[in-house]
Amino acid sequence: MTRIFSAMLLVASFASLASAHDTWVQTNTNVLRVGDVAHVDLMLGNHGNEHRDFKLASKISLDPCTLTVVAPDGSITDLKPKVVDLGSAPKEGFWSARFVPEKSGIHTVAHTLDTLHKTTRAIKSSKTFFAAIDSLDQLSSFSQPVDKPLGHPLELVLKTNPIGGIAPGQPIDVELLYEGKPLPEARITFIPRGQDLAEGFDENFERLTDADGRATFTPQEGNYYMAVVHHRAPEQKGDDYDQTAYSATMVFYVPQIGWDKS
Repeated sequence: MTRIFSAMLLVASFASLASAHDTWVQTNTNVLRVGDVAHVDLMLGNHGNEHRDFKLASKISLDPCTLTVVAPDGSITDLKPKVVDLGSAPKEGFWSARFVPEKSGIHTVAHTLDTLHKTTRAIKSSKTFFAAIDSLDQLSSFSQPVDKPLGHPLELVLKTNPIGGIAPGQPIDVELLYEGKPLPEARITFIPRGQDLAEGFDENFERLTDADGRATFTPQEGNYYMAVVHHRAPEQKGDDYDQTAYSATMVFYVPQIGWDKS
């Protein structure tokens, strides 16, 4: 009951963020062969109902953004020079880049943004994952962990294997870090694409982090899911801004039928 009451208090504090947009990254597939093409998309959405939907709204400026792919060996590819505009107008559509993996294993797509929005400094980060394998009937590379933080100021870290370890009915474990340390009592929303969440605190799709910054969510069906979290720091001020607003998103794909590793 105490955690639910705390969640209701958080709802009021997040209401002022509703006018801001969130960014996220996603790919057209979560599994492909080495040498095949993955399409990496950089999205901007309004996240209606207190930042809790999967809908596009406008298109982010690339200037304050980074967009990279971290390969299994830790090497980083900058995708910004490769992005193309998939909108018919400056504020429509989204950005997309082709990426051809050369190494087998799980790749992490990472995005960051640091910009001013009126009198607020907005710092955002986003992640998603895909696996490149030599043969589609091989699952050995899916055992690779992806729980090493990338150093984002506010960062969602996936503790569950994003490919072989995710399926309906299986818990997904995430850790929330703020400036490298666990952030407790933060609301994480797990948004299924196309799902309308209940107003206030939706106990089916929202969790509060524990004292170790951890939260667990169990999806009930296959879909794309976006984990979203916000944190406001009014004490962080500068010459051109009077507060700092952080957000972090993470998109993961839940297959309707889990991988059979037998």
